[in-house]
Amino acid sequence: MFGYVLVNKPELKIKDFEKYRSYYCGLCHALGDRHGTGGRLTLNYDMTFLIMILSDLYETEETVTYGRCPVHPLKKHCSRRSAVTDYCADMCVLLSYYKCKDDWNDEKKIKARVGMNGLKKKAQKVAEKYPEKADDISKKMNMLSIVESAEKLPIDKVAKVFGEIMAEVFCYKDDMWKNDLYRVGFYLGKYIYLLDAYEDIELDIKTGDYNPFKELYRTSSPEEFNNRVLNLLLLMIGECTDSFERLPLVENVEILRNILYSGVWVRYGKAKSVRIDGKEKTDGSI
Repeated sequence: MFGYVLVNKPELKIKDFEKYRSYYCGLCHALGDRHGTGGRLTLNYDMTFLIMILSDLYETEETVTYGRCPVHPLKKHCSRRSAVTDYCADMCVLLSYYKCKDDWNDEKKIKARVGMNGLKKKAQKVAEKYPEKADDISKKMNMLSIVESAEKLPIDKVAKVFGEIMAEVFCYKDDMWKNDLYRVGFYLGKYIYLLDAYEDIELDIKTGDYNPFKELYRTSSPEEFNNRVLNLLLLMIGECTDSFERLPLVENVEILRNILYSGVWVRYGKAKSVRIDGKEKTDGSI
């Protein structure tokens, strides 16, 4: 349920894309240093977005290095790290652990069991450092299982729970920016949950897995279904960007706007294209 908050590469200047990638590489290195190779498997674009917001908002001191890595062995890449990067690396591990645990409890997926076991000790270490966040995320993931099992609850109420999980992660400090960061995370989380469901609707109907769009999909024409989902997604991003624009961001704001106003629609456009035309659109991911 992660990896939806992408940059739209074709719409970015080269220097801005290189800066974005430096934050992404920094997160990868932080995961490796703090949580080993297994930790690097939790790397995602969503937390890169959060790093860029928090780094800009709090003007954190960054360490910039150049080097090669197993993923890019032939060419040196810029890597940008700070205390914010370490925080987001820890949140990557925590969120991935609870997601694997939830998938195992609900669907008994072997892949989820393997991931859960591999991340358990790493997640426990993070939970010791952030006990309140870990407790809140754990409770909300349990609540998500409960509301999904109810099946008949309104779509918004189900998505709300995942929104609250992301909102907790986005609240880096208890300060004057907390409310707007909470709202950015909350509505972005709802967007991610709904888009994930939109992508998987046919598969979930086939397998019998939960999907909040099942009833709408069965009772609507393809065009009506796509339009209803699009309107929901537009509403979520509209609320998200409203709070985002209140944050006094300067250094990374153009890249962040690229993500919120364009990049987040890359996966939607791809899913819609596959559903309607049977073809995949190329995206601007790394």
